[in-house]
Amino acid sequence: MATTTVLELSELSEHYNAPVRTTSKTLRGGYTTSPKASGYATPPRQIEAATTVLTGQPEFSLPPTDRGKSAWLFLAASFLIEAVVWGFPFSFGVFQDYYQTHEPFAGSSGIATIGTCAIGVSYMGFPLVVLLQRLYPRATRYGPKAGLLVMSLSLVASSFATTVPQLVVTQGIFYAIAACTCYCPCMLYLDEWFVSRRGLAFGIVWSGTGTGGFLIPLLLEFLLGKYGFRTALRIWAVTLLIVTMPLIYFVRPRLPISSSTHAKPYKLPFLFDKTFLFYQFASMAESIGFFLPAVYLPTYARSFLGAGHFLAALTVMLINVSAVIGTIVMGSLTDKFGISTCLIISTMGATLATFLLWGLASNLATLYAFCILYGLFASSYVSIWPAMTRDIISSAMSADESPAGENRAASYDPIMILGVMTAGRGLSNVVSGPLSEALIKNLPWKDEAASAWGSGYGPLIVFTGVTAVLGGTTVVCKRLGWMDRY
Repeated sequence: MATTTVLELSELSEHYNAPVRTTSKTLRGGYTTSPKASGYATPPRQIEAATTVLTGQPEFSLPPTDRGKSAWLFLAASFLIEAVVWGFPFSFGVFQDYYQTHEPFAGSSGIATIGTCAIGVSYMGFPLVVLLQRLYPRATRYGPKAGLLVMSLSLVASSFATTVPQLVVTQGIFYAIAACTCYCPCMLYLDEWFVSRRGLAFGIVWSGTGTGGFLIPLLLEFLLGKYGFRTALRIWAVTLLIVTMPLIYFVRPRLPISSSTHAKPYKLPFLFDKTFLFYQFASMAESIGFFLPAVYLPTYARSFLGAGHFLAALTVMLINVSAVIGTIVMGSLTDKFGISTCLIISTMGATLATFLLWGLASNLATLYAFCILYGLFASSYVSIWPAMTRDIISSAMSADESPAGENRAASYDPIMILGVMTAGRGLSNVVSGPLSEALIKNLPWKDEAASAWGSGYGPLIVFTGVTAVLGGTTVVCKRLGWMDRY
């Protein structure tokens, strides 16, 4: 005898955090909502629960969003996975400083490419992994385990490298692909567990990178100094496996997956959305300069200011620990304030810190002040992405209401939008590697200007500051009406 499964009709609007048309709609996972006569659904908190009939399934109720033990355990596990998975590549400045001064890589070119690939390739692979996990949701649960195993193996393989290209492939590309596979389910399921506190939840998870980026360099600096890079990589590979494997148990979906779910054609109409394109351009422009300080500051502190290895590595740690505060605070602000306000805070803070503090840094105290403020403001930019996603979808829904509306917003996937924006950030990161090496080649402006401007890193500082400004261009574009649809 058929039984019923109780689902909330609000699930669709929870994914978009905005009203949705209440026509018959198939949700991800195979469930279908019942149509009403006309009009729009009210916000999620005001919708009465509806039922969907599925054969062979027991009756149950879904765990609550934004609260409850399961939601917070999921968030805590995602935060810790973020910390260990992404804290390592974001600590690459420590490895770069080591590789440049120790055999067999001392004097080799392209060392910066290792770090940019570890971050950039993983970012660029995000949409593809999200697409595959949307098409095959039942296989998504195995992604973290498979990705974790490959990450650990790639680090072990890196420990046997004798050339920079070998490190690019193992510590860079292979690690990146595996990290993306391991991490993507956290983003997919977070969109199910948190609705009204979504910005805060994303901010907390993304602050894991800063937490790991603060603590992991301390361990890596110790291991590299005591054992060398080969043993250091092997120790971290084992540590990564032991720490992360138990956390995967808590990375589970809130919405049940139908056993009858099959792969279906997947559309990406938002790729041609004007609002999305403006946000994507601004985000990519900001990203191309965002990663450079964390990569070059240790070398800058050691070569220009005479800092020891620990004091040089402290620059990266300060950026990362302040990023923890920045991403959480900004995530909370996006739930309460307009997107333009948040963008102004992030971009102006990063720009002023770059030009006034790094540009004038002639001692470690000033440089450390820059690291703190840059991590606080520049790192918070990604926490505005969920608000950008809401704006993109809300704008599309408004357009659907116009006489020429095409009802495209219903097929906008917020996580895929974030995925494509992440890919753009990754592309910018990969480009920034060789571009940054060109900017400091032969140390231009050296001894021709005061403070850091004349250190040989002057063009790099200018480039970082200008790209931070470009990240806020959508504030002006919205003010001028260029992002309006009609």
